[in-house]
Amino acid sequence: MTPPRRPPAFALVLAGLAIAFFALPIIGLLQRAPWSEVWSDLTSETTVDALRLSLVCSLGATTLSVVFGVPLAWGLARLDVPGRRLARAVVTLPMVLPPVVGGVALFLAFGRRGLVGQYLDEWFGIRLPFSTGGVIVSETFVAMPFLVIAVEAAIRSLDQRYEDAAATLGARPFTVFRRVTLPMVAPSLAAGAALSWARAVGEFGATITFAGNFPGKTQTMPLAIFLAFETHPESAIALSLVLVAISVVVLVSLRDRWLRA
Repeated sequence: MTPPRRPPAFALVLAGLAIAFFALPIIGLLQRAPWSEVWSDLTSETTVDALRLSLVCSLGATTLSVVFGVPLAWGLARLDVPGRRLARAVVTLPMVLPPVVGGVALFLAFGRRGLVGQYLDEWFGIRLPFSTGGVIVSETFVAMPFLVIAVEAAIRSLDQRYEDAAATLGARPFTVFRRVTLPMVAPSLAAGAALSWARAVGEFGATITFAGNFPGKTQTMPLAIFLAFETHPESAIALSLVLVAISVVVLVSLRDRWLRA
C-alpha cells in the first residue's frame, strides 16, 4: 500500500494559520472570561429569561422546520415540476441573505400593514412583530433551509426501488412515505433538525429587526449578549461561552455524518 503523500510545507503553514484564525477568537473568550463571576452571570434574572426564551423559541422554530421542511424537501427531491429550481433558490435564500434584510422582509410580509400580516391582524387578531411569536417566525425563516437541504440530499440518495416495492404491494403514497422513506432518512433528518436548532439559537439580525429586543418577551440569548456587551462586557463573555458550548456540541455530534456525506 502506497503511503499517503505529505503536503508541501507552505500548505501546512497556511493550514496552521487558518486554524489559528478560527481558534484565536475562542481562546480570547476563554482567556477573558470572568470565571469567578460566570455562575452569577448565568443565574441572573435577565440571563435566565433569555435562556428560557431562547430554548422555547428555538424548539418552536425547529418543530415548524420539521413539520413544513420535510414535505418541502420531499417535493424538491421527487417532484419534477416547472419552477423547482426557482423554488429551491427561494427556500435556500435565507442562508445567504443578510439577517437584517431577512428581518425587513419579514416585517413587510407579516407586519401589521404587511402583505399577509394585515389580514392576520384584521381577521384573527394575530400580531407577529415585537412578540414571542415573531421570534419563532424569524428563527424558522433562517433555520428551516438547513433542514431542507439535509433531508432533500438524503431523499435523493435513496434507492427508490424500496418505495416502488412498497407501492407495488398496495401501500398508499402516505404509507410509503411514513413507513419506508421517513425511516431511511431519519439520520439525516435528525442532523438537519440539530443544525436548524443550533441556527435558531444563534439567530440575531432577523429577530431584532422583526421582533425587537424586549426582556422576557423577545430578548433571546444573542440579543442579551449584544445588550450586555455595551454595558457589562464580562457578562457578555459569560453568555457567549454558553452559545459557543452549544455550537461545539452540535458540530462534534454531527462530524461523522458530514464526513460520510
